[in-house]
Amino acid sequence: MTAETQLPQATGSCCSPSGSCHDGASADAKQGGVTTVYQVTGMTCGHCEGAVSTEISEIDGVTSVQAVASTGQVTVTSRAPLDEEAVRAAVDEAGYELTGQA
Repeated sequence: MTAETQLPQATGSCCSPSGSCHDGASADAKQGGVTTVYQVTGMTCGHCEGAVSTEISEIDGVTSVQAVASTGQVTVTSRAPLDEEAVRAAVDEAGYELTGQA
């Protein structure tokens, strides 16, 4: 038997089972994080994603933010459930509109 056949077979990349080198949401979830997906209107590009992510990441307790302009979805991981009005205010500050949870 070779060393190669004795190693566990992983899916994805060497960084994470999902294939992402930046899989912060999974790491936070293992530590008891809360993940919520919000729907945001008005995002059209990477700059929009960055603006929304920056504002939401400033909310106390947020550990990870991933905004996707093409779907309008923003995935937020936090240590505890967030007040939706705080998220709405952050999205508004960035210049976009939170329509609710996806």
